[in-house]
Amino acid sequence: MSLDNFQLPPFLVQELYKDSLVDLDSNQIKTDSLKPVNIPFLGKNERNILVLVDEKDVIYLRDEDLAFLTGVLTACKLTLSDVAIVNVATLKNAGYQQLLQQFRPGSILCFGINLARLDFPLMFPEYQLQQCNNQSYLAAPTLAKLSSDKNEKMQLWNCLKKLFSI
Repeated sequence: MSLDNFQLPPFLVQELYKDSLVDLDSNQIKTDSLKPVNIPFLGKNERNILVLVDEKDVIYLRDEDLAFLTGVLTACKLTLSDVAIVNVATLKNAGYQQLLQQFRPGSILCFGINLARLDFPLMFPEYQLQQCNNQSYLAAPTLAKLSSDKNEKMQLWNCLKKLFSI
């Protein structure tokens, strides 16, 4: 192999000279992965609490699930204005990183969510509070299951008391 015709791939040249090379092409096209995704949500996210649900055939939540969740929030001295409710069933090109970028949550409550589907950095069982990256995570069954099962409600309430220092 002769060194006379040796060529480095463009990405390697860019990596070697990242502090001194400038791309002057102003007609670059952004890829879809770089475009910000505007994730629709219910609430105002005033306290940076992200509530994730997986409800098919509705935009956010079924009425009875919303009523139950509102009751849970009230018991925690919160309102819908304090949270952002996102239905992950309606997300197409968004995952964990996009959720963090848009909502900047301090706490994430997951109700009936497959965490692997959203590329969460950690997996954990239901009702086990987790801390990661200065955020609190709590996974629980679906809101429909919680509203109909007293034992499930008690487990959720015990976790929420710890999470929100009630």
